[in-house]
Amino acid sequence: MPLYTDQTGRTITLDKIPERILSVVPSQTELLYDLGLDTKVIGITKFCVHPEHWFRSKPRVGGTKTLSIQKIRELQPQLVLANKEENVKEQIDDISHDIPVWVSDISNLQDALEMILSVGTITGTATIAEQLARKIELAFARLQTNPTKQKAAYLVWKDPFMTVGNDTFIHDMLIRSGFENCFGALERYPVITLDDLKNSEPGFLFLSSEPYPFKQKHITELQKELPNTKIMLVDGEMFSWYGSRLVKASAYFMQLQQQIKAEY
Repeated sequence: MPLYTDQTGRTITLDKIPERILSVVPSQTELLYDLGLDTKVIGITKFCVHPEHWFRSKPRVGGTKTLSIQKIRELQPQLVLANKEENVKEQIDDISHDIPVWVSDISNLQDALEMILSVGTITGTATIAEQLARKIELAFARLQTNPTKQKAAYLVWKDPFMTVGNDTFIHDMLIRSGFENCFGALERYPVITLDDLKNSEPGFLFLSSEPYPFKQKHITELQKELPNTKIMLVDGEMFSWYGSRLVKASAYFMQLQQQIKAEY
C-alpha cells in the first residue's frame, strides 16, 4: 500500500485515493476546493470560510484548536488534513489512532508549494496541483522587492500585542513583499509592548484583519503613540493563508506596494 510522509516526518498508509476527506485547516480547505474535490470533502472547521458555499453547507467539526473528535469519527473520513501550528498536537494524535492524518508544517513559500504538490498526489489531483504550484511560483517571481527594504512591524493580536518572528510564514511574505521585519530576530509569535514597538522604529505598522480583527480605530489609537510610522490595515488571509490563496497574494502585495508608493 502507498506510504505518504507528511511535513512533520510522520508516515501514513492509504490503500486507495481517499473518497472521504476532512480538512481542519482553513487554507488547506480552500486548496481542496481549487483542486476540484467538492464531492470528496465531507467535513471542515468553523473557520473554513472559503469557499463560502462550503462554509454554509459542509458539516463542521469545531474550531481548529477545539476539534470535536467525536464528530470527526462519526463522519468516517478516510483522510484528515491538519497543520502542526494551527491544530493541537494532542487532538491530532488522538484522531491518528484510527484515521490517517497528514500534517503540514509551513514556514515559507517553498513549504507551501511542497504541501500543495503533496496534497495533489495524495488526493489524485497531481496534475491540477502542479499547475497551481507553477502558477503561484511564477506570480511570486514577478513580485519585485525593493533591495533597500523598509522596516515594518506586523501585529496579529492585541491585549497583549503579538507580532511575528523569523520562522513564520507571515515573516516570509513580509520579506517577499519588500519589507524588513522589525522583529525578525525573534521566533514564532512573540508578545511585545508598546515600548517595544516604539523602540523598533518601524517605517510601517501593518495591522492584520485576522486572527485579531484590527479596525480603523486601532490605527487612530496607535498613530498617537507612533507619529512617524505609517500604519495600515492589511488582509491577514493574504499574508497567512498558504494554500491556493497564494495565487491572489502576489497581486495583493503588488497592489500594496503601489498604494504605499502613491500615498507615502
